[in-house]
Amino acid sequence: MSGNPENAPEHCPGTESDNAGKASACAGCPNQQICSSGQTKGVDPGIELVKNRLVDVKNKLMILSGKGGVGKSSLTNLISRTFAHMNNNENFGVLDIDICGPSQPRMFGVIGEQVHQSGSGWSPVFIEDNLSLMSIGFLLDTPDDAIIWRGPKKNGMIRQFLSEVDWGTLDYLIIDSPPGTSDEHLSVSTYLSTSGGSWGAVLISTPQEVSLLDVRKQISFCKKMNIPIIGVVENMSSFVCPKCTTESKIFPSNSDVQNSTQIMCKEMNVEFLGSVPLDPRLTRCCDEGKNFVTECEDSTAVTALKQIVENIKKHFN
Repeated sequence: MSGNPENAPEHCPGTESDNAGKASACAGCPNQQICSSGQTKGVDPGIELVKNRLVDVKNKLMILSGKGGVGKSSLTNLISRTFAHMNNNENFGVLDIDICGPSQPRMFGVIGEQVHQSGSGWSPVFIEDNLSLMSIGFLLDTPDDAIIWRGPKKNGMIRQFLSEVDWGTLDYLIIDSPPGTSDEHLSVSTYLSTSGGSWGAVLISTPQEVSLLDVRKQISFCKKMNIPIIGVVENMSSFVCPKCTTESKIFPSNSDVQNSTQIMCKEMNVEFLGSVPLDPRLTRCCDEGKNFVTECEDSTAVTALKQIVENIKKHFN
């Protein structure tokens, strides 16, 4: 991998651990003396670095999911493309911190692009005049390379992305995070909560009860971490035949009660932002790196995405 972000050993116990600088994995690490002295247990210097870097980013939007497979990365791509398409006079950035599964370069059609470094930091890859992307996928030698890192190295990468990417002036920074509630989410929420400006999270679910169980946990996580919840988006709500436009439910919820995601939102006191139906053309566009929003403007999924973006914007105006 080019651009290795950290000098920490693979099995680094982490700077906050009681074993920092003392574990066998620390032998030979250039930071061993600093870690063992306890200096690293103070205020994270990255907080100030991130705050200074994001001073010109007005709004930060995290895209979260309680589990994998619900289309979080696809909807990150679609929401950001819809934002950029509907607001030509505003600037948008996408940060892909799904470290072990960076899929945004493929979905945006920029696999193989190189990230350039200058005195002002890393330059993101531009998708449109008002839409740019940064992903660890750009730092891999090949798209098939696996990233096998423990939490501290992932967190170090996230800090570098937030503090060293030269986004310029952005109206929105949209962050594609990994599924679940892990170290990455703790790091990002800590940095964003102290960076100034408005921020919040959109949660992605599918209609079946198994997915909704995990979304409830994600909502609880956000409330405990004081992450502002913008709302929940229901993905794969139905299938609309592109030929006859007949709509079919894909995931009938428990006891065949419809609108299960909306019911869950009401119970958890969070906003339901909208539903996105399945469209075979959407999958094809994501695989081929094409812009579904402009390629298939007649799709009911595009109509739904535009309404969802409008609902999100209300929270930042």
